[in-house]
Amino acid sequence: MPFDVVIPARWESTRLPGKVLADLHGMPMIQRVYERAVLSDAEVVVIATDSHEILQVVEEFGGEAILTDSSHKSGTDRIAEVFTSERWEPDRVVVSVQGDEPFIEPTTINNVAGVLLDGENDAGVSTAATQIDSVAEYLDSNVVKVVVDNADNALYFSRAPIPAVRGAKPTEAYTSAMRHLGIYGYRVSFLREWPNLPVSMLEDLEALEQLRILSAGSKIKVCRVEEGNSIGVDTPKDLAIARELFANRL
Repeated sequence: MPFDVVIPARWESTRLPGKVLADLHGMPMIQRVYERAVLSDAEVVVIATDSHEILQVVEEFGGEAILTDSSHKSGTDRIAEVFTSERWEPDRVVVSVQGDEPFIEPTTINNVAGVLLDGENDAGVSTAATQIDSVAEYLDSNVVKVVVDNADNALYFSRAPIPAVRGAKPTEAYTSAMRHLGIYGYRVSFLREWPNLPVSMLEDLEALEQLRILSAGSKIKVCRVEEGNSIGVDTPKDLAIARELFANRL
């Protein structure tokens, strides 16, 4: 069954404004993300933005973009505006790839969609995580961690180092942690419910919108993937690393 990809791309960013247009070895970051997404099995790939400048850049490189309301507070709000119209059926699956994930693997996009396309799974949302491979990453508050139950349903997301192993040193604990990747799959039926979900206290405390979903009692299915250099670009340091990786790759 086919699925679609939407890439939310807003201009404002607390730590790195305009980052989706930052140059990555001769190409804007949003184009790097778009080109990774079109390598997946998605039927439609569209960029949803609040910026006329981003819209123009996308149109110049031949991508499809939709201008959305500038008042949206989250990427999910922006996606919901695009995919809750009558054009999409309730069972249609939409994968959200963040506009600051230029190394996202097309297979990861397929896997996140596949979790929801599986007829035996009743979750409304899916996501991906990969093994944390260093103490520094485990302790980094910019790295979102996730813990899951025995069926790989998310139990909690945090910027803090979780799970916190009692009595263990970070050098012993980090191998039990998973890094959450900036990608989600949604059923359109869930996106239609999203605007009615109340903002939760945990969401406010952690500044993580996925905690609104868990607080409402909804499931988020986590698929485990291997992503070597997949980093989200949140800070100037991340951008410098991404530029170095592209320079070495090309």
